[in-house]
Amino acid sequence: MSSPTAASQRRSKIVIGVLASCGIAVSLMQTLVVPLLPEFPRLLNTTPTNAAWLVTATLVAGAVCAPVLGRLGDMYGKRRMLLVSLAAMSLGSAIGAVSDDFGAVLVGRVLQGAAIGVVPLGISIMRDELPEERITSGVALMSATLGIGGAVGLPVTGVVAENFNWHWLFGGAALFGLVEFALVRLVVPESALRSGGRFDFVGALGLSAALTCLLLAISKGNDWGWTSPPVLGLLIAAAALFLVWGGYELRTPSPLVDLRVSARPAVLLTNIASVLIGMAMFAGFMVGAQIMQAPVGTGYGFGMSLVVTGLVLLPIGGAMGVFSPLSARISRRRGPRTTLILGGSVLTAGNLAGSFLHDPLPLVVFNLTIVAIGGALAYGALPTLIMRAVPPAETAAANSLNTLARSIGTSSCSAIVVALTTGSVVQISGVEYPSVTAYSWVFLVAGTAALLAALIAAVTPSARRYAPVVPQVATATGQAR
Repeated sequence: MSSPTAASQRRSKIVIGVLASCGIAVSLMQTLVVPLLPEFPRLLNTTPTNAAWLVTATLVAGAVCAPVLGRLGDMYGKRRMLLVSLAAMSLGSAIGAVSDDFGAVLVGRVLQGAAIGVVPLGISIMRDELPEERITSGVALMSATLGIGGAVGLPVTGVVAENFNWHWLFGGAALFGLVEFALVRLVVPESALRSGGRFDFVGALGLSAALTCLLLAISKGNDWGWTSPPVLGLLIAAAALFLVWGGYELRTPSPLVDLRVSARPAVLLTNIASVLIGMAMFAGFMVGAQIMQAPVGTGYGFGMSLVVTGLVLLPIGGAMGVFSPLSARISRRRGPRTTLILGGSVLTAGNLAGSFLHDPLPLVVFNLTIVAIGGALAYGALPTLIMRAVPPAETAAANSLNTLARSIGTSSCSAIVVALTTGSVVQISGVEYPSVTAYSWVFLVAGTAALLAALIAAVTPSARRYAPVVPQVATATGQAR
């Protein structure tokens, strides 16, 4: 018979594996429809502008729902909210699988985006339930799933899009979500730690409105024009709403986000660094596929098909999975701040190299993989830094806010990439493509963001380290005892 320690280790590995697979599932939703965006106007009988909302709506829904689900998880149970998130993803995917109507598919994409709260909820469950020696590695892997899912999403969706009906993308996602739902019910315990209190509905509505205005302005700035009345109006509205919301949150006894905790230097600076890390890492994900598929005549492209591009870029996702355990080991030995500085430095090197090294193909893939490694190191350290700075009862809400910071970074990166790649173009056979100068600037901006993140991490003060929660012993059905 196995010893209790051996059984506990096996159970911990299973819990980590299930939660990490949930993170990959919801991260895949972010890039699920990207290969099909040029085709959706025809497939759904809509305009290209409307089709772009299939990405924008998912982004906004995720940003709005993540902090709300995090707070609800702290109050009423993290596993319960995790199951709600997976159910929303499965329902949204099922709607997309059976619909040819643009409105219905858009609703499905909103529900898929709402599930991004799975990642911070999973991190918080790990803090509450895993043995202390397993927490850092589990959290690093869970955090890295945000990048892993985005990296492997392109080849998977590309193969399906080129060889099967597009509804299979949503049907497969629905099945994936149901399997994850069942696994969570079976093996993941519910944390006994609850913060209590009343849910801040006014704060949730205020934050949702402010985030919606901000992210709509960022994501649509290039389409509508950064100086257009709608974009300027949204930015002004976002600033006003954030000010009003902040004042309300400081006065209410049970706020959605404890701004006093969030304003601590260790938390605030880590979230600012998270925005920059999100920008620095996502740039490679966005332009890597475009570079591979661009014609050779552009001076940088390789003329690959979508499927071949996905296969060539697979090392990016693999690197994030392999290096997240290394992030955990460095954090245990040297501290998560050191890991974040190292990750930011690697991201800086990879992006700056990408700004002037455009061939041969192995070197380009190597640079993109270096960027992924830096992202894995940095992403693994961010939640550990946050958890050291907040009390256990606020873990899910604080990690959700950190996930939101990364989402703002990736959203800003999308806008920056579009602005740069449409501002400098070359014509090949009558078709416009971004110039090599445009991509050089993309990597230069990303490298600068990574460097700033590393510098911010270097000056971030050490946080008070809260004691870990003593995990409950779970039975095979996932109930604590």
